[in-house]
Amino acid sequence: MSGHSKWATTKHKKAAIDAKRGKLFARLIKNIEVAARTGGGDPAGNPTLYDAIQKAKKNSVPADNIDRAVKRGSGAEAGGADWQNITYEGYGPNGVAFFVECLTDNRNRAASEVRVAFSRNGGNLADPGSVAYLFSRFGVVQVAKTEGVDEDTLFEAVLEAGADEVNDQGEMFEIISAATDVVEVRKALQAAGIDYDSAEVQWLPATTVELDADGMRKVGKLIDALEDSDDVQNVYTNLSVSDEVLAELEND
Repeated sequence: MSGHSKWATTKHKKAAIDAKRGKLFARLIKNIEVAARTGGGDPAGNPTLYDAIQKAKKNSVPADNIDRAVKRGSGAEAGGADWQNITYEGYGPNGVAFFVECLTDNRNRAASEVRVAFSRNGGNLADPGSVAYLFSRFGVVQVAKTEGVDEDTLFEAVLEAGADEVNDQGEMFEIISAATDVVEVRKALQAAGIDYDSAEVQWLPATTVELDADGMRKVGKLIDALEDSDDVQNVYTNLSVSDEVLAELEND
Protein backbone atom coordinates (compact mmCIF):
# COMPACT_ATOMS: atom_id res chain seq x y z
CA MET A 1 0.00 0.00 0.00
CA SER A 2 2.74 2.45 0.97
CA GLY A 3 4.81 1.93 -2.18
CA HIS A 4 1.77 2.54 -4.34
CA SER A 5 0.97 5.73 -2.45
CA LYS A 6 4.51 7.06 -2.74
CA TRP A 7 4.48 6.45 -6.48
CA ALA A 8 1.09 8.13 -6.81
CA THR A 9 2.34 11.09 -4.79
CA THR A 10 5.41 11.39 -7.02
CA LYS A 11 3.23 11.29 -10.14
CA HIS A 12 0.87 13.82 -8.62
CA LYS A 13 3.72 16.25 -7.91
CA LYS A 14 4.96 16.00 -11.48
CA ALA A 15 1.46 16.44 -12.87
CA ALA A 16 1.14 19.74 -11.04
CA ILE A 17 4.04 21.27 -12.94
CA ASP A 18 4.02 19.68 -16.38
CA ALA A 19 1.69 19.43 -19.36
CA LYS A 20 -0.71 17.15 -17.47
CA ARG A 21 -1.86 19.99 -15.25
CA GLY A 22 -4.75 20.72 -17.59
CA LYS A 23 -5.91 17.11 -17.41
CA LEU A 24 -5.67 17.18 -13.63
CA PHE A 25 -7.84 20.30 -13.57
CA ALA A 26 -10.40 18.61 -15.83
CA ARG A 27 -10.63 15.58 -13.54
CA LEU A 28 -11.09 17.74 -10.46
CA ILE A 29 -13.80 19.79 -12.21
CA LYS A 30 -15.63 16.58 -13.18
CA ASN A 31 -15.58 15.47 -9.53
CA ILE A 32 -17.15 18.76 -8.49
CA GLU A 33 -19.86 18.57 -11.15
CA VAL A 34 -20.82 15.01 -10.21
CA ALA A 35 -20.80 15.76 -6.49
CA ALA A 36 -23.05 18.78 -7.00
CA ARG A 37 -25.40 16.81 -9.24
CA THR A 38 -25.80 13.91 -6.80
CA GLY A 39 -25.82 15.80 -3.49
CA GLY A 40 -26.76 19.40 -4.26
CA GLY A 41 -24.74 22.56 -4.76
CA ASP A 42 -24.32 23.56 -1.10
CA PRO A 43 -20.96 22.33 0.24
CA ALA A 44 -22.18 22.77 3.82
CA GLY A 45 -24.76 20.05 3.28
CA ASN A 46 -22.79 17.96 0.79
CA PRO A 47 -19.51 16.68 2.26
CA THR A 48 -18.50 15.00 -1.00
CA LEU A 49 -18.76 18.34 -2.78
CA TYR A 50 -16.95 20.09 0.06
CA ASP A 51 -13.98 17.74 -0.25
CA ALA A 52 -13.98 17.88 -4.06
CA ILE A 53 -13.77 21.69 -3.85
CA GLN A 54 -11.04 21.50 -1.23
CA LYS A 55 -8.92 19.24 -3.41
CA ALA A 56 -9.43 21.50 -6.42
CA LYS A 57 -8.37 24.55 -4.43
CA LYS A 58 -5.27 22.76 -3.14
CA ASN A 59 -4.34 22.04 -6.75
CA SER A 60 -4.77 25.70 -7.74
CA VAL A 61 -7.90 25.29 -9.84
CA PRO A 62 -9.23 28.85 -10.39
CA ALA A 63 -12.16 29.84 -8.18
CA ASP A 64 -14.28 30.79 -11.21
CA ASN A 65 -13.84 27.30 -12.68
CA ILE A 66 -14.89 25.75 -9.39
CA ASP A 67 -17.94 27.99 -9.08
CA ARG A 68 -19.10 27.26 -12.63
CA ALA A 69 -18.66 23.51 -12.08
CA VAL A 70 -20.86 23.65 -8.99
CA LYS A 71 -23.53 25.59 -10.88
CA ARG A 72 -23.44 23.18 -13.86
CA GLY A 73 -23.67 20.16 -11.61
CA SER A 74 -26.50 21.54 -9.48
CA GLY A 75 -28.44 22.74 -12.53
CA ALA A 76 -28.13 26.43 -11.67
CA GLU A 77 -26.29 26.91 -14.95
CA ALA A 78 -26.66 25.10 -18.28
CA GLY A 79 -23.94 22.97 -19.82
CA GLY A 80 -23.51 20.10 -17.39
CA ALA A 81 -22.60 16.79 -19.01
CA ASP A 82 -24.25 13.44 -18.32
CA TRP A 83 -21.19 11.88 -16.70
CA GLN A 84 -21.28 8.10 -16.32
CA ASN A 85 -19.11 6.02 -13.99
CA ILE A 86 -17.45 2.98 -15.59
CA THR A 87 -14.73 0.73 -14.19
CA TYR A 88 -12.24 -1.45 -16.01
CA GLU A 89 -9.98 -4.17 -14.66
CA GLY A 90 -6.79 -5.57 -16.04
CA TYR A 91 -3.18 -6.61 -15.56
CA GLY A 92 -0.06 -4.74 -16.54
CA PRO A 93 3.59 -5.79 -16.86
CA ASN A 94 4.95 -7.97 -14.04
CA GLY A 95 1.44 -9.07 -13.13
CA VAL A 96 0.49 -5.75 -11.56
CA ALA A 97 -3.28 -5.47 -11.06
CA PHE A 98 -5.08 -2.40 -12.41
CA PHE A 99 -8.46 -1.02 -11.36
CA VAL A 100 -9.44 1.93 -13.55
CA GLU A 101 -12.27 4.37 -12.87
CA CYS A 102 -13.68 6.38 -15.76
CA LEU A 103 -16.04 9.32 -15.71
CA THR A 104 -17.24 9.83 -19.26
CA ASP A 105 -20.01 11.12 -21.47
CA ASN A 106 -19.09 8.58 -24.18
CA ARG A 107 -18.85 4.95 -23.08
CA ASN A 108 -17.56 3.69 -26.44
CA ARG A 109 -14.73 6.21 -26.51
CA ALA A 110 -13.71 5.39 -22.95
CA ALA A 111 -13.70 1.64 -23.62
CA SER A 112 -11.63 2.08 -26.77
CA GLU A 113 -9.02 4.32 -25.14
CA VAL A 114 -8.61 2.06 -22.12
CA ARG A 115 -8.31 -1.04 -24.32
CA VAL A 116 -5.67 0.59 -26.53
CA ALA A 117 -3.67 1.79 -23.51
CA PHE A 118 -3.48 -1.75 -22.14
CA SER A 119 -2.72 -3.45 -25.45
CA ARG A 120 0.06 -1.03 -26.43
CA ASN A 121 1.82 -1.06 -23.07
CA GLY A 122 2.23 -4.70 -22.15
CA GLY A 123 -1.09 -5.17 -20.38
CA ASN A 124 -4.43 -6.81 -20.97
CA LEU A 125 -7.99 -6.15 -19.88
CA ALA A 126 -9.62 -8.68 -17.58
CA ASP A 127 -13.20 -9.77 -16.98
CA PRO A 128 -15.22 -7.76 -14.45
CA GLY A 129 -14.58 -9.03 -10.93
CA SER A 130 -11.30 -10.77 -11.73
CA VAL A 131 -9.23 -7.91 -10.30
CA ALA A 132 -11.66 -5.91 -8.16
CA TYR A 133 -11.52 -8.47 -5.34
CA LEU A 134 -7.90 -7.47 -4.74
CA PHE A 135 -8.99 -3.94 -3.77
CA SER A 136 -11.17 -2.49 -1.01
CA ARG A 137 -12.55 1.00 -0.46
CA PHE A 138 -10.90 3.07 2.25
CA GLY A 139 -11.01 6.65 3.38
CA VAL A 140 -7.74 8.42 2.57
CA VAL A 141 -6.87 11.85 3.95
CA GLN A 142 -3.58 13.45 2.94
CA VAL A 143 -1.82 16.01 5.12
CA ALA A 144 1.28 17.86 3.96
CA LYS A 145 4.25 17.75 6.30
CA THR A 146 4.59 21.05 8.12
CA GLU A 147 6.28 22.20 11.29
CA GLY A 148 4.51 20.89 14.38
CA VAL A 149 2.67 18.11 12.54
CA ASP A 150 3.96 14.56 13.04
CA GLU A 151 2.48 11.06 13.05
CA ASP A 152 1.73 11.10 16.78
CA THR A 153 0.00 14.48 16.59
CA LEU A 154 -2.13 13.36 13.66
CA PHE A 155 -3.08 10.02 15.15
CA GLU A 156 -4.10 11.63 18.42
CA ALA A 157 -6.30 14.09 16.52
CA VAL A 158 -8.10 11.50 14.38
CA LEU A 159 -8.15 8.31 16.48
CA GLU A 160 -11.61 8.82 17.94
CA ALA A 161 -12.94 9.81 14.49
CA GLY A 162 -12.26 6.30 13.18
CA ALA A 163 -8.75 6.50 11.75
CA ASP A 164 -6.98 3.16 11.51
CA GLU A 165 -3.43 4.24 10.70
CA VAL A 166 -1.20 7.15 9.80
CA ASN A 167 1.51 6.50 7.19
CA ASP A 168 4.57 8.56 6.33
CA GLN A 169 4.63 8.98 2.54
CA GLY A 170 7.68 11.19 2.17
CA GLU A 171 6.42 14.75 1.89
CA MET A 172 2.92 13.77 2.93
CA PHE A 173 1.16 11.96 5.76
CA GLU A 174 -1.65 9.62 4.73
CA ILE A 175 -4.46 8.82 7.16
CA ILE A 176 -6.35 5.59 6.43
CA SER A 177 -9.85 4.89 7.72
CA ALA A 178 -12.97 2.99 6.81
CA ALA A 179 -14.60 4.59 3.76
CA THR A 180 -17.58 5.63 5.90
CA ASP A 181 -15.35 7.52 8.36
CA VAL A 182 -13.45 9.76 5.96
CA VAL A 183 -15.64 12.82 6.59
CA GLU A 184 -15.36 12.43 10.36
CA VAL A 185 -11.56 12.13 10.08
CA ARG A 186 -11.46 15.29 8.00
CA LYS A 187 -13.66 17.12 10.52
CA ALA A 188 -11.41 15.96 13.38
CA LEU A 189 -8.40 17.48 11.63
CA GLN A 190 -10.25 20.75 11.14
CA ALA A 191 -11.28 20.79 14.80
CA ALA A 192 -7.62 20.33 15.74
CA GLY A 193 -6.59 23.20 13.46
CA ILE A 194 -4.65 20.92 11.10
CA ASP A 195 -4.79 21.70 7.40
CA TYR A 196 -5.29 18.82 4.95
CA ASP A 197 -4.75 18.47 1.22
CA SER A 198 -7.45 15.97 0.25
CA ALA A 199 -10.06 13.69 1.79
CA GLU A 200 -11.66 11.06 -0.41
CA VAL A 201 -12.52 7.40 -0.81
CA GLN A 202 -9.98 5.35 -2.76
CA TRP A 203 -9.49 1.72 -3.79
CA LEU A 204 -6.45 0.29 -1.99
CA PRO A 205 -4.91 -3.16 -2.56
CA ALA A 206 -4.81 -5.91 0.05
CA THR A 207 -1.47 -7.22 -1.25
CA THR A 208 1.19 -5.63 -3.42
CA VAL A 209 3.71 -6.55 -6.11
CA GLU A 210 7.24 -5.26 -5.46
CA LEU A 211 8.84 -3.73 -8.55
CA ASP A 212 12.42 -2.88 -9.43
CA ALA A 213 13.29 0.19 -11.49
CA ASP A 214 12.88 -1.56 -14.84
CA GLY A 215 9.53 -3.03 -13.83
CA MET A 216 8.37 0.35 -12.57
CA ARG A 217 9.31 2.00 -15.85
CA LYS A 218 7.20 -0.52 -17.77
CA VAL A 219 4.23 -0.22 -15.44
CA GLY A 220 4.63 3.55 -15.38
CA LYS A 221 4.19 3.70 -19.17
CA LEU A 222 0.82 1.97 -18.85
CA ILE A 223 -0.24 4.28 -16.02
CA ASP A 224 0.76 7.30 -18.11
CA ALA A 225 -1.12 5.98 -21.16
CA LEU A 226 -4.29 5.48 -19.14
CA GLU A 227 -4.02 8.88 -17.48
CA ASP A 228 -3.62 10.49 -20.90
CA SER A 229 -7.26 9.63 -21.59
CA ASP A 230 -9.66 12.42 -20.71
CA ASP A 231 -12.18 9.77 -19.67
CA VAL A 232 -9.95 8.10 -17.07
CA GLN A 233 -10.51 9.57 -13.63
CA ASN A 234 -8.43 7.32 -11.35
CA VAL A 235 -5.93 4.52 -11.86
CA TYR A 236 -5.38 2.18 -8.91
CA THR A 237 -2.73 -0.55 -8.86
CA ASN A 238 -1.23 -3.00 -6.39
CA LEU A 239 2.35 -2.03 -7.19
CA SER A 240 4.89 -1.41 -4.45
CA VAL A 241 8.21 0.34 -4.92
CA SER A 242 11.03 1.09 -2.48
CA ASP A 243 12.49 4.51 -1.71
CA GLU A 244 15.71 3.41 -3.40
CA VAL A 245 13.91 2.60 -6.65
CA LEU A 246 11.98 5.87 -6.51
CA ALA A 247 15.26 7.75 -6.10
CA GLU A 248 16.64 5.95 -9.16
CA LEU A 249 13.56 6.77 -11.20
CA GLU A 250 13.79 10.46 -10.36
CA ASN A 251 17.08 10.52 -12.26
CA ASP A 252 15.43 9.32 -15.49
